[in-house]
Amino acid sequence: MLQRFSRTDWALVTLLALLAVMPIYFTFTENQYYLGLATRLVILGIAATSLNLVLGYGGLISFGHAAFVGLGAYAVGIPVHHMLFGGAGFLASDNGLWHILLAVLVCAVFAFITGAICLRTKGVYFIMITMAFAQMVYYLFISIDTYGADDGLVIYTPSQLPFLDLSEPMHIYYLSFASLIVAIFLVRMIVNSRFGMVLQGAKGNTERMQTMGYNVFAYRLVAYTISGAMAGYAGALLANYEGFISPDLLDWGMSGEMMFMVILGGVATTLGPILGATLFVVLEEGLQIVLNWMEPAVEPAYVALFGRDLEFEVYWHLPFGLLLIFAVLFVRGGIVGLIRGRKD
Repeated sequence: MLQRFSRTDWALVTLLALLAVMPIYFTFTENQYYLGLATRLVILGIAATSLNLVLGYGGLISFGHAAFVGLGAYAVGIPVHHMLFGGAGFLASDNGLWHILLAVLVCAVFAFITGAICLRTKGVYFIMITMAFAQMVYYLFISIDTYGADDGLVIYTPSQLPFLDLSEPMHIYYLSFASLIVAIFLVRMIVNSRFGMVLQGAKGNTERMQTMGYNVFAYRLVAYTISGAMAGYAGALLANYEGFISPDLLDWGMSGEMMFMVILGGVATTLGPILGATLFVVLEEGLQIVLNWMEPAVEPAYVALFGRDLEFEVYWHLPFGLLLIFAVLFVRGGIVGLIRGRKD
């Protein structure tokens, strides 16, 4: 049995084992900040895994997946807001099961409706129309003053779940971690099924699969709907972790970050999205620390040249972008490709 494990399988097991014990270490050392980073990492891993289902295995480059994460987050924030401040009738609630159901259903319906339109296009047109739908939702929430508009919405009380207190860092972490494991096995089960084989076959040659009698459009629409529902669930977890939501979660930049995770880690792999999310959070934090450390040495010259203070930490996206370009050009298959080597 163990001999059947590939390098990537061992790497996945090792990474999940580290994620399982990290919060215990951070709690023991009283380092709540890094426990929070680990929680964000795991939630982003779920979102990236959902995107990988359609991007990696389906060949659908969706630039609007942030819409599902954002809608899932607002499915928590809006009911809590109305519970505290009145209105909205049955919608007002702090019941976590209702929040999760609402997030999954809303995102599944939105994915089904928009997917039915987007999947009639392909290539760059599919990319642009998915981004257009996400931006429509983004500007919708910017215009709704009731929910904070572009200032965002504070979630004063977390979702209430049986036996779990999501205001406790360890509880929200292990709920997210268990959800990540479920997401991994769900996607793995899908792609190894007959449904997944058709989806991957359509990625390679759509016309051939259609000639064989498969309704490729229907298969892709179902995959897109499942992916959107999973991303919405990740959004609900993210809202409880952050305690604050804003339209920025719906913006195309969030979609780009999710694509960064999948591509950097390795598309069409189980490990890739999780490894990509891990590297994303580590590099995001590490680059900002390095740039903050460099700022005192660089700032005097900068002020002398431009006459204003330097906010060096905001430029961490530049080395991030260069890293992505390097990975795409020179690292075939992302980090997972490096782990595999010539043979898997």
